[in-house]
Amino acid sequence: MIAIHSDITLYDLVSQYKGAKSFLEANDFDVTLIDTVGKNITLKMALAARNINEALFMEQLTRALTEDVLGADTTLNKKEKKADSAIDIKGVLPCPVRIPLLEGFESWLADTSGVNPDSVNYELQAASMGVEWLKDELLESEDEGTLSDIFLSAGFDIFFDHNLLEKFKEQHVFADYSGINTYNMDFDNDHIKLQDPKNEYAVIGVVPAVFLINNDMLGERSMPKTWADLLKPEFAGSVSLPVGDFDLFNAILLNVYKNFGEEGVHNLKRCFWAPMHPAEMVKSHTKKHKPTVTIMPYFFTKMAKPGGPMTPIWPEDGAIISPIFMLAKKSKEESLKPFVEFFASKSVGEILSHNGRFPSVHPEVDNQDAKGNKYMWLGWDYIENNDIGALIKITTDIFEGGTK
Repeated sequence: MIAIHSDITLYDLVSQYKGAKSFLEANDFDVTLIDTVGKNITLKMALAARNINEALFMEQLTRALTEDVLGADTTLNKKEKKADSAIDIKGVLPCPVRIPLLEGFESWLADTSGVNPDSVNYELQAASMGVEWLKDELLESEDEGTLSDIFLSAGFDIFFDHNLLEKFKEQHVFADYSGINTYNMDFDNDHIKLQDPKNEYAVIGVVPAVFLINNDMLGERSMPKTWADLLKPEFAGSVSLPVGDFDLFNAILLNVYKNFGEEGVHNLKRCFWAPMHPAEMVKSHTKKHKPTVTIMPYFFTKMAKPGGPMTPIWPEDGAIISPIFMLAKKSKEESLKPFVEFFASKSVGEILSHNGRFPSVHPEVDNQDAKGNKYMWLGWDYIENNDIGALIKITTDIFEGGTK
């Protein structure tokens, strides 16, 4: 991974690292001045002047530039098999933890006795790439013989669409042999039971959606503390939603529809202000036109500097979650089990929870400041009794169709 120190000047940063200028521009830095004054301004100085959390910004910058250097076709993204009997692993990983997860996987492959790195074919893209690249394989596959062996991804899009992976569930192709008998108390309590009762889908962690409130824009309105609060008329045109993050946005649409009906989705549309990248949301208070509330993955709230106008709120009725699912073929349990156990391991859980603020289900992982919070999730019964792929289309059509 690239090592960058915050004492580097802005000029040296953009000169030495491809992609740095684009990253700064995306985070609302005026890059037109870098050639003239950037030689005298360090990144540390610029972050302090903009009231940006230095540690979290540096972490995001490092990951972004590392991925840019690695590119789309390196071993930390895609590794071609060298044997006909190779194990095939495909999926997407949350962007903030993708590089450390892949580095950990490479290290595990090299160090684990009995596992031949050359017999593994894997393609694990960044979540920002979406899952469209996976869908052709799933649409064309009618039996498990043409299907990859392990799938990893957040969200509901491919896992519960009856035309994609759901059709293989009906053939009893998958099983959960992760070795986790009981999830930790954050996901196994009176409010939530995240473990699949049919023992087919494994979950390794979740992406929670929370609120970030701009106190300067709140005015006389009460601080929204629940999803029901957010859907009230007083927040019309005031909420930025993660529309581009399909996994999380679908989870929000589905949960709003389940709990508040079609009217709730109309109300969500009514409160919609604009889509923003989470990094933009954190510093939206610096913009001329500002949302009052931004809904974002919990990770990005940590970029908001303490003492500023932005207040993170964990919804009292629960952060809506997009689970990170893992599906593995039942017929190949003997050969796949070491890989499944790695992705479900405590070490991977700690990368998810501690590096990315994506709480882990592993019973030995301490989810730190997310521990003990409430989560909102669709529930296995709801998934079993509904066509989730069809519901995604229905709720998307309602949202895009406007308000009543």
